[in-house]
Amino acid sequence: MSLNQLSFYIQNSVEDINSSFSTPSAVVPIEWNKNNFDFSILNVDGSCIGNPIRAGFGGLIRNSACFFLAGFSGSLPSSTDILQAELTAIYHGLSMAKEMGIIELVCYSDSLLSINLIVGNPSRFHVHAVLIQDIKVLLSQANYTIFHTLREGNHCADFLAKRGALSDVRLNLHHSPPMTCFLC
Repeated sequence: MSLNQLSFYIQNSVEDINSSFSTPSAVVPIEWNKNNFDFSILNVDGSCIGNPIRAGFGGLIRNSACFFLAGFSGSLPSSTDILQAELTAIYHGLSMAKEMGIIELVCYSDSLLSINLIVGNPSRFHVHAVLIQDIKVLLSQANYTIFHTLREGNHCADFLAKRGALSDVRLNLHHSPPMTCFLC
């Protein structure tokens, strides 16, 4: 065996031994992703926290380069309904985008139930039927679409939703990102 072959064999053996004793990482980091959309991106979330339970909502709008455009948070003082918080976040986010004059927007929510209620045909007797219909109207008025995202990719919206749940303000607009919320 030549010295080069021996050296290669030893290096491969060392790598095999090291990999045998290392724990494989099954965790894949998930972070905010614009999924190659060149539109503005709205991330929204609802939150129910504390004892007694307080419901809140929040979200933020970024451009496709991840620059913060606007954010919001708010509380639902008489509610402990997470679905209402999620739907309220979507409604306020879409309303904010409309008021800002944004005509192309992709909305991401980690609430698959909310998205299914919005894109599907819920019963007109659903407890949140009016709110769902208001969201559908906002979606139809511009080039707005809504998609599901994993909770791990929705950190900033989650932070703002928790901030809303802990406040007594029904709707608070944020013109700059909170210092503790890291964007992208």
